[in-house]
Amino acid sequence: MPHFFDRVKETTTTTGTGTITLAGAAAQFVSFQSVFAAGARVYYAIVGQSGNEWEVGYGTLATTTTLSRDVVLASSNSGALVNFGASTKDVFNTLAAQPANAAALGRNLALSRGCALP
Repeated sequence: MPHFFDRVKETTTTTGTGTITLAGAAAQFVSFQSVFAAGARVYYAIVGQSGNEWEVGYGTLATTTTLSRDVVLASSNSGALVNFGASTKDVFNTLAAQPANAAALGRNLALSRGCALP
């Protein structure tokens, strides 16, 4: 299960469809490495600061400064890996809609069947 933490945001100038090199925390935010250990699976969003490129998925903090893009859940490329161009992008830890909606559906189903939940 990927992990979450508040206010995790960095930038990158990485291009292409491969591993993202993280350039450090944005002002008023914390870096991935300050709250996640190398090897941690995390939900992420990558959003171009100019243009319409974006991607949401989960990946692995491979090293203290690299994030692999393991599974894309949604993107500006019809749900596939985005081939990011040469520009600055924001990379942040986020709650992705797809798993959040699935969890809510499961909870509602359990409640409708009379299951007691904490």
